[in-house]
Amino acid sequence: MTFSTLTLEDLLEARDLYHVHLTKKENVVATAIGRYRIRKKDKDAKRAEAVDVERIRQKVVRSSARTLANSEVKPWSWPCILVFVKEWAQKGDFHARPDQMIPYYLYLPDGRMVPTCVVLAETNNAPVPPLTGLQFPPQLIGGGYPVLTTVQGQQRVGSLACLVTDGLAVYALTNRHVTGLPGQDVTSVIAGRETLLGKSATTQLARKPFCEVFEGWPGAKTFVNIDAGLIRVDDLSRWTAQVFGIGELDEMIDLYIDTLSLDWLGRRVRAFGAASGQLQGVIQGFFYRYRAMGGEESVAELLIGPEDETKPLPSVPGDSGTLWFVESPGEDRLPQRGKRAERWRPLAMQWGGHRFLTQHQGDSYQFVLATSLSTICRELDVEIVRDWNIGHSEYWGKVGHYQVAAKACGVFSAGALKDLFRLNQDRISFAESDISNGTVKKFSSHEFVPLADVADLVWRTTRKSDANNHFADMDAPSETFGGKTLLELCKDPKQITPAIWIDFYKSIHARSHGALPFRVWQGFDEMVAAVKKGDVTRYICLAGTMAHYVGDACQPLHVSQYHHGTNAAEHDVHEVYETRMLDRNAAELVAGVNKAIGSRRAKLIAKNGHEAAVATVKLMQKTFAAIKPLDIVKLYNESSGIERVPYMWSKLKTKTCAVIADGALCLASLWQSAWEAGQGSSIPLSKIKAVDKAALVKLYNTPTFYVSLSLTKVAPLLKGGPK
Repeated sequence: MTFSTLTLEDLLEARDLYHVHLTKKENVVATAIGRYRIRKKDKDAKRAEAVDVERIRQKVVRSSARTLANSEVKPWSWPCILVFVKEWAQKGDFHARPDQMIPYYLYLPDGRMVPTCVVLAETNNAPVPPLTGLQFPPQLIGGGYPVLTTVQGQQRVGSLACLVTDGLAVYALTNRHVTGLPGQDVTSVIAGRETLLGKSATTQLARKPFCEVFEGWPGAKTFVNIDAGLIRVDDLSRWTAQVFGIGELDEMIDLYIDTLSLDWLGRRVRAFGAASGQLQGVIQGFFYRYRAMGGEESVAELLIGPEDETKPLPSVPGDSGTLWFVESPGEDRLPQRGKRAERWRPLAMQWGGHRFLTQHQGDSYQFVLATSLSTICRELDVEIVRDWNIGHSEYWGKVGHYQVAAKACGVFSAGALKDLFRLNQDRISFAESDISNGTVKKFSSHEFVPLADVADLVWRTTRKSDANNHFADMDAPSETFGGKTLLELCKDPKQITPAIWIDFYKSIHARSHGALPFRVWQGFDEMVAAVKKGDVTRYICLAGTMAHYVGDACQPLHVSQYHHGTNAAEHDVHEVYETRMLDRNAAELVAGVNKAIGSRRAKLIAKNGHEAAVATVKLMQKTFAAIKPLDIVKLYNESSGIERVPYMWSKLKTKTCAVIADGALCLASLWQSAWEAGQGSSIPLSKIKAVDKAALVKLYNTPTFYVSLSLTKVAPLLKGGPK
């Protein structure tokens, strides 16, 4: 007996005929359209082809429970109705109530048989843990980032999916339950500040009758949950059509009755959720029927489960609105930057999930519920925007930081330290080739973030006090200090102390007291202490995370009061210069930095933390002298639109490569100086190896590690310095 000829429509017809019969059974949780799941330990699981169904049925009644964790879909799995139950029961358990047993087959009027597959899936009613570690954009915003609304005094968090347009305006797409009622203010946190993105549009959709969405298929009194809402974008210049962690969008997958088939089951999908980061899974089923009420039933178009069935799919409510992608076949991939690049085609938007408990030590097993993007676009009468403000790496805004750190790892002379940083370059940053072509490796914020960007991707959301460590406005004059700026005042190393800087900032009534050099001072001292203890893991973690601040020190707008220009119209100058310009010209940047460094190598430049701070200030002074912040603002104003980035790059390319090269050399020299000050030569060669990523994650997620403090509070931690 074979069921291989059954179509998706056949399965829908069978379930529609038996929906009352199935849902009235006390043990049934939900149903879905899928393929038969085979236990991994069953002897039949190792066969290369289908076997006799009746023989398998005889084994089913005598076997242990089939769970989501211990079963999988095989290439020969037949089409079926998945029936999720709260408790597993054997055939003999139904003698008293035979009507409660789920039938092996559902019979269509013409005699065709549709098999059922029973899966134990106890509902997990445990409370969802609070959201932590949300990744907010440093400047540019797009899909994959958090969106915030306040409803009835409670803040809701969701994910942005992508940009869409109705031909008249551009909107950001997310869930209706995230955007709230029309006219609702929708915000996010950009560069550390809550920023209005726009207002919830009047166009939104909760659900539609199944027979209208999939005209011609059976589904009476059934509704497809769509849950789509639009945000009318206020300032389009802040946005990109790219999705963070994914990159540029390929063509959308168009799913409708002529293209939707059982062949999609088992296809690999991925996403980047604002709350969970990188997510991977497979399409497990269609039309998941999760609710029946008042004679009407609700279904989710797509049921997405984990790619590895032994691990949960760690999606949480803050991921609502996340866009899911399916990998393009190789022949469909489009060229990108002169090479064939991996592209992912947008498939569906997540709107919810269903958590189950398995019998395997009480682990949770998560399914994501989603609506196909083609259904959303058709019903809202919009099209996705694919070409607005693109050309960034998949993790835009990181090219400068990653290049400083990556290059620093390769400028040591021969020796143990050279080997140590060569072996740990992928912990600190990425290979220069990956930075150059925009194909940096994917990562999950819940597992591991390259150390050079932990300060942005992790600490900016978990350590509010870290914000002042990323800059130091050194070009504002103070009458109290004889009309001098910090750039001028700190030509005397004795002026580089927290006390003097605090007095200086107070004298100019600065709202924020930038502490960048003192953050490096603190990190240097901690690196020395780690080396003295022979703790190479801690040394690498400190070196890599400190790289971010040294990277900021060679960025001219981090040294200036004109960080966001001189007025509101110039607010985006920092994002254009540091993010768009570098991301779009990554290959030229890498080549230019290599040329600027030439044969120069790291050297000893500091014996203690104060001297490390002095070296950092010298880097800031040199950066400011090379590229005046107001010159960047001037070039910004001389250009506009799509010509702005290429124009600014043509004028600033050589100087920008030079200051980044200086930053990489300064960083490597600080690493080497701390190694020498801690007597790293006494560390056995057996410890010169790639450090464990899990250990690094544990360290940088520890609040007391390289603790983030304000300029006032950091002073007691700093050793040495002028008296």
